[in-house]
Formats: sequence, structure tokens, C-alpha cells
Amino acid sequence: MSGTGATVADVGVPFDDSAPAAHRSASTPPPALRAIGRVARKAGGPALAVTYLSLLVLLPVAALITNAFSGGWSEFWAAVTQPEAVAALEFTLAISAIVAVINSVAGLAIAFVLVRDDFRGKGLLSALIDLPFALPTIVAGLTLLALYGVDSPFHVDLAGTRLGVGAALLFVTLPFCVRSVQPVLAELDAEVEEAAASLGATQRQVLRRVILPSILPAVLAGAGLAFARAVGEFGSVILISGNLPFKTEVASSWIFGLVQSDDDPAASSVSILLVAIALLVLLGIGWARRRFDLSESV
Repeated sequence: MSGTGATVADVGVPFDDSAPAAHRSASTPPPALRAIGRVARKAGGPALAVTYLSLLVLLPVAALITNAFSGGWSEFWAAVTQPEAVAALEFTLAISAIVAVINSVAGLAIAFVLVRDDFRGKGLLSALIDLPFALPTIVAGLTLLALYGVDSPFHVDLAGTRLGVGAALLFVTLPFCVRSVQPVLAELDAEVEEAAASLGATQRQVLRRVILPSILPAVLAGAGLAFARAVGEFGSVILISGNLPFKTEVASSWIFGLVQSDDDPAASSVSILLVAIALLVLLGIGWARRRFDLSESV
């Protein structure tokens, strides 16, 4: 009998066939613990998401609401119905809606060019579209003021005008409208368009009856994001607007003035109203998209 080839039977040690089972039972958690582990893994992701969302969004909004109503409903109502506040809100909502509509059309056209055409400089054009995402908004305002201000090289002075505010908002909201439509347009089946054309449909009919219904939800999403961004925009408009009361003053500039005057409850009141309006618009567009998807699936 060699030392290296000896077995349990060779050395006379009784074999306990229950030892591996005992070892397995000791290393394997009971079913109850395994069930708890599965529940913890499933709940861990949502709990982390809710915690992160609460820290970044829910708690700040709750603090804003508390500050807005610190003086009661009467002071809140007085703050949001001041003549200058009403004028700023009306102008902000109107110009934001106009900008969202214009950029929805322009963004759709640009998305078509990026998806359907190949040309030299296409990558540069795509990068320029995303420039407002990376560029500080105050730099955008300074650039627009240099281009369309008093010393404009094009002899176009938009400083202190509503057109200047619109130009600034068009600049910062264009990427939302382009990037919302572009991936959906890229995934459209070209065979459907070819089939429609083979049946005698003109290019305009293909666009109206085949392409637009497919990308309309994405267009609405881009418009909603553009509107929400325009409602709260500050940096790009503060310089070119001139902040003229009852003329070019936007709601964010009015809120900034209230903070500078140490009137935080009034500033919070107007801010909460802007948040509520933007949220309602986004919810409404989401509802319209779901209804459209349901009607298309029927």
C-alpha cells in the first residue's frame, strides 16, 4: 500500500456518506433566507431609484412648496397675481409655446436630413446640434448678444426685444426636438414607404400618411421637452432680453429679482406655478402619446 494511492477503505476509516450532505446543507442557505434574498434584490433597485429621486427632486420641491405657502394661501395668491408677475408669466408661456412649435417643425426637418442624407460635414452638423447641451447658457446669451445686439455684424439689433428672447429660446431648445425624432425616424421600415410609393402614393402622401403618424409621438415628446426647458430658461435670455418689465421680462428673471429683494416666499410661489404648468404640459403630452399609440394599435 503506497501513501499516495491509499483510499478511505485502505486505511480502515469508516466512510460517512452523510458528511457531504451535511456540508452541503451547511453551505446552502435555507429556503426562507433565499426567498428574502430574492425579495431584497428585487426591491433594492426601486428603493435606490426612489431614494435618489427623492433627494434630487421630491425633497427640493417639497421645500419650495413649504416656503411658498409659509405665509398662507393669501400671500401665495398675492405673489402670483401681481401685475408684473402676471405679465412675465403670460409672456413666458406664450413665447415658450411658439418656440416649441417652431422647433418641432425645424427639428423634424433637420432630423430628416441627418437620417436620410449623406453629405460632407454631417458629423459636424450633428455635433453643432448638441452644442446647446454643453454650452453654458450665459455664454449662449453673450454669443447671441454679439450676433444680434447693438454691434451686430449683420446689422440686426434684437437686444431688448421679444424676438431676441425667442431667438435665445430657439437656440437652447432645438436639440430636444431633433434628438427626440431622429432615432424613431432612423428605425422606420423603408419597405413600408416603398410599398406605398409602388401603389401610387406621392411623396407628400407618403410623408403625411406613413411617416408622420409613426413619428408623431416623438415630435410631441420633443415639443414638450422644449416647452418645459423654455419656461424655465434664464441664462440665455437674461442678457439679450434687457429684462424690461411688461415687455421682455420672463418669469425666471422676475423670480431672480424677487430673490435679490429677499422676497423668497414670493419667488417660491411663482416658481411653484411654473413647475406646475410645466408638469401639466408634460403629463398632457404623455397622455396624448398614449392615446395615439392605442389608436394606432387598434
